[in-house]
This record gives sequence, structure tokens and C-alpha cells, in this order.
Amino acid sequence: MPKIEIYASMWCGYCARAKALLTRKGVSFIEHDVDTAPALRREMVERGGGYTVPQIFVDDRPIGGCDDIHALDAAGKLDGLLGLAGSASG
Repeated sequence: MPKIEIYASMWCGYCARAKALLTRKGVSFIEHDVDTAPALRREMVERGGGYTVPQIFVDDRPIGGCDDIHALDAAGKLDGLLGLAGSASG
């Protein structure tokens, strides 16, 4: 199973949507709350270049934010990235 990380804010609706999709997929993820630790926001930008939350990483590879993860799902590519059985590779 790949390592999935999401940098998020508790006040962000897009973050909630992205986390809900990951939860529906049944995968576990590490959530980094940028509200409680400002250094995490700097870390997020350094790792992936994105300034807005959420920023999602799969095995340390940035895959973008909420719209990006939903687009990957719609294109049938998300399951492969998440290492879900019987899925097409992404």
C-alpha cells in the first residue's frame, strides 16, 4: 500500500471533499494540519510547489489538490495510484 499524505486545513471544504474520497476508497492517509503548525505549510510548498490546501502526495509524489484527485478518479487512474486491487495502473 502506498504512503498517502494530505496537507489540509480543518476549515477547508475542498480538504473535506478530498479526505472523503480517500475514505470512500478505504485507504489510510496521514493528515498534516497546516492550521496548527505553520511550518507544515512551508514544508508542503517545498515538497510540491502548491500553496493552497489540500495538497496530496502518494509515495512522496505530489498529485495536486481536490480537483486533481477527483479528476484522477473520474479518469479511472486514482485506484492504481492508491494501490487498490484490481485497478488499472495510473
